[in-house]
Amino acid sequence: MMKPHQNPEANGQIFNNPLLEVLSKSPPLVSAAIYATIILTLLVLAVNKGVTGQVGLALIIYLSAIIFWTFFEYLAHRYIFHLDHYFPESKFARRISYIFHGIHHEYPRDVNRIIMPPAPGLLIISGLFIVFWSIMGKMVYLFLAGFLTGYLIYTYVHYKSHVTPIPPYLKNQYRHHALHHYKYENMAFGVSSRFWDWVFGTLPPKT
Repeated sequence: MMKPHQNPEANGQIFNNPLLEVLSKSPPLVSAAIYATIILTLLVLAVNKGVTGQVGLALIIYLSAIIFWTFFEYLAHRYIFHLDHYFPESKFARRISYIFHGIHHEYPRDVNRIIMPPAPGLLIISGLFIVFWSIMGKMVYLFLAGFLTGYLIYTYVHYKSHVTPIPPYLKNQYRHHALHHYKYENMAFGVSSRFWDWVFGTLPPKT
């Protein structure tokens, strides 16, 4: 298990290359503002493309995408961010895990890495756009907007869990995520929702 740095306010480093290191972090508000702008742009494009003609259907697609995000979040956290659990002898798996997530476990209060920085985030969004477009055509504008809305909800919960005093309505989510960080690294993969941990049997024991 990756142990947190002894200094809770310490900041980690991923790359020796200064440019790559700069691109690997960003102030949370900057990242959130960029992703919110992308969401608004996608919604405007959805209207212009006539995707929102049937309001009820458009709402279902948008909300379904938010729910789909929670599933995607669970899978990515479990199988990509913790890839080293499945290939412990692989240097490549350990490196990928550390870049995406391991550094967050080591420095959980490094605010500039709590939200995906814009540079890698935009590359991932572009790839998702291509994949979703190949499946659903112009509905991608609405679906990806909902998907990214789910991501912003996740980042809000995640940020609150690590940086600010926990509001009462997030205490259960905070406890769930804290158990993942400090006691059961192979469990509690859901951040915005505990539902998929329940479905796939990765809820931590009650303590």
